[in-house]
Amino acid sequence: MSDTGKGGLISKVIGPKRRWRAYKSRVRQLPPNYRTAVEAIERYLMHFGPMDADSAASLFEDVADLFERAAADKTPIRDIVGDDPVEFVEALVANYTKGGYVTRERERLTNAIERAEADGPEDQGASR
Repeated sequence: MSDTGKGGLISKVIGPKRRWRAYKSRVRQLPPNYRTAVEAIERYLMHFGPMDADSAASLFEDVADLFERAAADKTPIRDIVGDDPVEFVEALVANYTKGGYVTRERERLTNAIERAEADGPEDQGASR
């Protein structure tokens, strides 16, 4: 199967269609307020979740798990996401971004600075 066209793009961004459909079905079963929260998280992740398709699919499934359990326990949404929903989602993303381009570039930058520091004279600051 080719990665061109809409189907290929969707698979690259969110993973296999079957997983995506199963996730969406689960979200539709949530109570309206939990569904609204999950859809808001999903929308944010579509724009700011730099990760590969497998990581994205796993993250979406885990968000569905979390909100299904919370709905069953009647846990308030703010008890799940806290005072800062962006911070909550960013913490989630940090657990799933291995292989994502942002993570690779962050690691590349960190490694380059560490190499530069190791290669330079130790008394760089003293000579200024």
